[in-house]
Amino acid sequence: MDHLSNPDPVLEILVGTVFLVVVIFVHGAGIRSISLQFSKSWAGVTEATPHWRLNLMLAATIAALAILHFAETLIWAMPLYVRAIIPSMRDSYYYVLESYTTLGEGTVTLPDRWRLLGPIIGMSGLFTFGWTGSVLVSVMTDFGKFDRLRARQERVIEAKAEYKDARPLDHEVATFPEGG
Repeated sequence: MDHLSNPDPVLEILVGTVFLVVVIFVHGAGIRSISLQFSKSWAGVTEATPHWRLNLMLAATIAALAILHFAETLIWAMPLYVRAIIPSMRDSYYYVLESYTTLGEGTVTLPDRWRLLGPIIGMSGLFTFGWTGSVLVSVMTDFGKFDRLRARQERVIEAKAEYKDARPLDHEVATFPEGG
């Protein structure tokens, strides 16, 4: 029982680091899969692709990223619950979400023996949210390039139409009398 009452920071950091590495690995694999799926879908986009389809692609990508984060927080929450570090799965998941998002309201806490896990969970959230943010920047860059291309094409079509409307037809060509 004495080993449970005396905190061992080396053990806490070791356990936390192992889970941190697992979460980062899962995030990397998940991000790669989501990015690959987005790239495959994006390859099929043409100027004729309707806006609703583009919006659906964006929504699906964001939903996949959110699901990935929920899975990663379960990787943290399950051992806390299974090892009875936090006795309720709901409280365990709530605690992990608070730490992972760095909200840290502190309504659920870890026992003193495991309290160093909280900041490590927060580190994993910072890493993974940063990585997710970079993927969203990349996705939105593709959308921005596509929107600019579409806008340029529309401008060219409008300019051609204006030119055609402004150009006189052969029978409308004005002739001037000689000397006038």
